[in-house]
Amino acid sequence: MSWISLVIAGLLEVVWAYSMKQSHGFTKLTPTLITFVGMLASFALLSYSMKTLPLGTAYTIWTGIGAVGAFLLGILVLGEQVSVMRIGAAVLIICGLVMMKLSAH
Repeated sequence: MSWISLVIAGLLEVVWAYSMKQSHGFTKLTPTLITFVGMLASFALLSYSMKTLPLGTAYTIWTGIGAVGAFLLGILVLGEQVSVMRIGAAVLIICGLVMMKLSAH
């Protein structure tokens, strides 16, 4: 259950990062509310997963899902730049996440 909570927490990190971008500096109410609710839910699920997962593993997986998810959302939804270097960096993050998961006991 901790791993499921952690993945959901990471996905919620993508949600709140995107809604923060859409809030335009917290000047739009709905995206601002989504940002704060998403943050709270993401932190709560991360905290729950840390009851049984090591800190380094949980935090690395959480931030990695958020980073790669925001990267993909930026490209697919916001039309952000795609380059070999950016894709390579995302692949390295994913490789790190896989290694972290495989090393968790």
